Amino acid sequence: MDAWTSIFRIAVGGYWLYFASQKWMGVEWVRPLIQKSPSVNPIPGLHEFLAVLVAPNWFIFAVLQTAGETTVAVLLILGLFTRAAALLGLLLAAGLALTIAFLDADIGSRWLYYLAVLVNAQVLFAGAGPLALDRRFGRRRWLAS
Repeated sequence: MDAWTSIFRIAVGGYWLYFASQKWMGVEWVRPLIQKSPSVNPIPGLHEFLAVLVAPNWFIFAVLQTAGETTVAVLLILGLFTRAAALLGLLLAAGLALTIAFLDADIGSRWLYYLAVLVNAQVLFAGAGPLALDRRFGRRRWLAS
């Protein structure tokens, strides 16, 4: 039964690896998404933050998102610093759910972004499982699982 925890963690890492790899050869394609995001975002305060800080500096934010996604992917797949990686994944997913998800007019499709928040939360609470480097290196219990 515990093996499923590891399999789920690795699958979530694969999710992040896939989306990170879409930006490894260049982030120019995300520019229109980031720059349009403030115009469709209904959340007060966040709308202004996106318009004033994120959209004008889209490249920096796209590279940081890609680096974060890659880091989360590698750490989750290896099962190293699992809870910290899952927390970072949860924050990245929440950021996407609160910004990019609003670009999709289909409310049903937005749930894919919300689902990413939930799966990262599951890994955060469940931990690494038995097939993880955290277990091999004797990490502190709260970092490992």
